[in-house]
Amino acid sequence: MPETRPCPYLPDPDLAMNWQSLNAFKNIRNIEFYLTALKYAQVLWLRKLPARAMLAVDRALLSDLKGDELQLEAWPLPYQAMAWMIQNYLEEDFVGNPRVHFQHLASRVKGGRIEQKRWRAWACWYLARQVRPDLPGDPSQGIDEPTFSEIKAGLLNKGIQREFKTWESVVLERTPV
Repeated sequence: MPETRPCPYLPDPDLAMNWQSLNAFKNIRNIEFYLTALKYAQVLWLRKLPARAMLAVDRALLSDLKGDELQLEAWPLPYQAMAWMIQNYLEEDFVGNPRVHFQHLASRVKGGRIEQKRWRAWACWYLARQVRPDLPGDPSQGIDEPTFSEIKAGLLNKGIQREFKTWESVVLERTPV
């Protein structure tokens, strides 16, 4: 079985981490939670649990950040990590369909900052379509899928500072020339 290489866009893991590492935060979704979720995602990725790793990155993306946290300089919103994981999971590891996951997340998000969370989910959906165009969507949901321009507007209007530029750089890096 091939060795799983770490995601280069996630922090070094603390291999002692487990599900309690995130649950310790209860309803707090601050920068400490964000960084913990990113580290735990790396732990799960290295344990060959890519679906759970992607869910940990989801949780990081749904954190309540202002955009001026110094830690975001080193660890910007993990659009690059999400695209990398979707592109690099091993076929024998179950991940489901990331494209459908983000489509459903975008249409069912709850709690505070709904619009911000929705546009982040659509941004990841766009990346999933881009890096894995073979994955089908869910036509039974009957929703209009947003365009690049609509996602851009959503991130610019509801995201944090530099969020759109962070996402756009991932999109451009993965766009065929």
